[in-house]
Amino acid sequence: MRLKYFKPFGLMVMATVGFTSCTKVLDENPRAIFTPDYFKTEAGVKGGITSCYAHLRLMFGNGYFLNANQISTDESTWGQNSDGNVKNLDFSGVGDISPETSNTGILWGAAFPNINTASGVIENGAAVGVSDALVAEARFFRAFDYFYLVQTFGGVPLDLGAGELKFNTSKVRTSKRNTVPEVYTKAVFPDLLIAVDKLPDAPRMTGGVTKTVARLLLAKAYLTYGWWLQNPNNIPTYPEAARTDPDGKNAAWYFQQAYDVATAAIAAPGPFGLQATFYDVNYGPNDRNNEILLYADHTEKSSLYNGGDIGYSGGGFGTDQFAHWFEQWNYTGIKSSSSNTAWNAVNSVQRAAVQSLGRPWTMLAPPHGVFKNTFADKVNDSRYDGTFVTKYKANFIEAGVKVGGVQANVLYNANFLPVHNGDPIVTFLNDDVVGVDYSNSTFKSDVGAGVLPGRADFVIEPSAISRICYPGNWKLGPYRTDNNGGLGQPNGSLTRPFPIAKFSELFLIAAEAAVKGATPKAVAGTYANDGTARGLVNVLRGRAGKWRWDNGNNIQKIQDNSAVVMAATPLAITVDYILAERSREFFGEGYRWLDLVRTQKWVEYSSSFQIAGKTNPNDWKDHTIGTFTRNIAAQYYLRPIPTSQLQGMEMTDAEKKAYQNPGYN
Repeated sequence: MRLKYFKPFGLMVMATVGFTSCTKVLDENPRAIFTPDYFKTEAGVKGGITSCYAHLRLMFGNGYFLNANQISTDESTWGQNSDGNVKNLDFSGVGDISPETSNTGILWGAAFPNINTASGVIENGAAVGVSDALVAEARFFRAFDYFYLVQTFGGVPLDLGAGELKFNTSKVRTSKRNTVPEVYTKAVFPDLLIAVDKLPDAPRMTGGVTKTVARLLLAKAYLTYGWWLQNPNNIPTYPEAARTDPDGKNAAWYFQQAYDVATAAIAAPGPFGLQATFYDVNYGPNDRNNEILLYADHTEKSSLYNGGDIGYSGGGFGTDQFAHWFEQWNYTGIKSSSSNTAWNAVNSVQRAAVQSLGRPWTMLAPPHGVFKNTFADKVNDSRYDGTFVTKYKANFIEAGVKVGGVQANVLYNANFLPVHNGDPIVTFLNDDVVGVDYSNSTFKSDVGAGVLPGRADFVIEPSAISRICYPGNWKLGPYRTDNNGGLGQPNGSLTRPFPIAKFSELFLIAAEAAVKGATPKAVAGTYANDGTARGLVNVLRGRAGKWRWDNGNNIQKIQDNSAVVMAATPLAITVDYILAERSREFFGEGYRWLDLVRTQKWVEYSSSFQIAGKTNPNDWKDHTIGTFTRNIAAQYYLRPIPTSQLQGMEMTDAEKKAYQNPGYN
């Protein structure tokens, strides 16, 4: 299934929603497209600010946007049901990246209209009596969009038709790209410095931007620009520019700034902080907790305010939340038996709107390295258990499965052993073991799972994980309160907020800056540590060792392995170790491609991977481990400018060719 999203390089004010100063959540009141004159009113400026929040849903929660920032990394490759919209970005010989079909234009189409809206707010806010703090929210979002754009495309235009960073109301049809240093030093850094100064410590409403999230974005921008200046692997940039800073500062200065800003946010977090356990960060009933600094919000109260159909998502909304579908395999193919003497197949795990299940699209599959290397410690470190669905459990009571016209209360699974509602039907094992029989012709899981003697559940070893069958991403799964004892609405657009920025990332930004040479200093406050890369990383690793719930077994587990986990941290922290920690914290959330591009580790980490299904990736019986290679050229560190942008400009073919990033003409 392919959802189509088209957003031109709009320079007029985007369609928006109403503004409220309510202290709970954004109160959206859909309006028509605002006219430029409306921005000269208080209502128009406030509506523009609310629009800045609304535009996040055009990207975050969109499965194709997630794909663009996940696939072709060590975290994700294409899954069984992928088409060219997904495969073209994998560089593994199954497609070719192109400006037309690779969905890298989702960011471009969402960001530029919002940048113009934010500029309208910034220019008119003071004149209509809007506070500096509210205008600072628009500055944050303008910087936010430019930061994402410059990481993805290289230099982008600061002049949308009325001058650099000016609110444009003309239908301009030409464009000129600025250089990377210009985007950072003219747009990203100045706006964020003002945002840090003017934004409040506590949000004016649930989900509102604050000083802390502005500091996180500023620190990350400093860090990323420092890497760009240093350019350790000689990656080309475009438009071509010297790797020098217009203000004469060097990479070391920016790494130090990244460290100082991030540790300042850790020491003075305001109302934010780390959740007690990793499980709690992503647990559906705990959404909008104080570790989530920014999110694209949704609701189950109505399709209109959710931005996506809460009953059945047919792609009618450009703001659908469906990212989780990409990272869930088709578990509905799992079979059990209604008989304990002959295999009479029954679907024992059916679609349900619960966090471990939801709608399966099988678009993105995790390679073996995720389970064997990144999440090697599955016993002490809770992040594996708090990231993946490791047991797919029977829900035939909720599904109303009948045997012989009577509601089933028991089914039979591997070894003809009985399974009851809630029991595991398929389990992904922590490690490879001896004796798993995948060829058994009597007990047919129909998803390629194997049988172990004496076990009622089918099992899959890490080495048998394939493009067809793999642990789904539990963190992003659906959570609803209206299932009423049944399966609920598993096909509807997700109604959870999609996380964009987390307090935990501050520790890893500061640690990475320290590895890059920033001078550490002791960090005071709730998260006091010695300020070294190891000290900062161990704050998160200590939390990772604390359990309150065993997600896989769905039982309480009060256990503190923090001392063991922290002791296992290397004495010398490297960039590679930071990247591993980032993967353990943020796996599958859309960070990975940008992380590998920033550190110029993309080719090193992603050029080769292993996954089962070498001979036939559509055959669930094939457990042959295949080693696959990717051909990632340096030019692909920048994504292509979308064709819709180029076609919409009144420029010569030569000018359009020069506008496009090299390698995509």
